[in-house]
Amino acid sequence: MDLRLQGRTAFISGSTQGIGFAIAQALAAEGVRVVLNGRTPERVDAAVARLRVSHPGAEHTGLAADFSSPHEVARLMGELDDLGDVDILVNNVGLFGLARFESITDDDWGRYLDVNLMSGVRLSRALLPGMLDRGWGRVIFVGSESGVNVPADMVHYGVTKAAMIALGNGLAKLTRGTAVTVNTVLGGPTYSDGVAATVASIAESQSAPVDAVKAAIIGQNTTTLLERFLDPSEIAGLVAFLASPAASATNGAAVRADGGVLTTML
Repeated sequence: MDLRLQGRTAFISGSTQGIGFAIAQALAAEGVRVVLNGRTPERVDAAVARLRVSHPGAEHTGLAADFSSPHEVARLMGELDDLGDVDILVNNVGLFGLARFESITDDDWGRYLDVNLMSGVRLSRALLPGMLDRGWGRVIFVGSESGVNVPADMVHYGVTKAAMIALGNGLAKLTRGTAVTVNTVLGGPTYSDGVAATVASIAESQSAPVDAVKAAIIGQNTTTLLERFLDPSEIAGLVAFLASPAASATNGAAVRADGGVLTTML
C-alpha cells in the first residue's frame, strides 16, 4: 500500500531496537527519511547501518541522546535544528519496569516522568511549531493500554502513559484548521527486544522452554483476545498509517493496537 509518504522526514525517539526500530523500518519502506535515536552513538550507528541496508532509498541518520540526562536532552534539542524540516515525530522512548508502589522513590518517579512524558513534551515543543508553520505534520505518541487500565504493579509506568495520552489530546487542539495531527497509539503486551530478554532470563532461571514462559506470561492477562504477544511490526503498521495522509481525519485520538486487552467500548 502506498501511504504517500515519499520524501518526508521522521524523527523517532528510542528507535535503535524493538518497537521504535520496527516503526523506523515501516516508515523507511514508505520512502521516509528516518532519523533514529538511542542512548549511545554506538547503538545509533549500528541501527542506522541496519536500516540503510534494509531500506537504502533514503539517507537515514541518527542522533544519540539519553532522555534521562538533562544535559544530553539540551544538546539534542540543538541538534534537531540541523535536521531540516521534520514532518513526522514519533515519541516512542520510554522506561518500563515492575515495582511495588511503596518502593518507588521520588527519584524513580522523576526519572520515569522525565523519560516517558517530558521527552514527548520537549520534542513536541521543538518540532510541532515548524509543522504548524508549514501546514502539514504528524506527532504520534507510542503509548500503552496501561495508561488506561493502570496496573497495580506498575503504577508509576501507567501514570506516565496516562499523562502521555492527555498530552497528545491537548496538543491536537493546537492544530485546528491545519493538516497537522497528533495521535496516540495504545499498544498491548508486545514481544519487543527488552521483553524477549526478560522472558529468556526467566526461562533460563526456571529451566523452562522460552515458548512455555511466553504462554504463561500472556496467560495471566485474562482479557487479551489475541492470546499472544503482539509483534513490534503490528504497532509499527498502525503508526505508519497514522503518519500518512490516509489518516487525515484522525486527530486527538488514542487508537488501540492492544490485541483486545482493553474491554471498554470507547
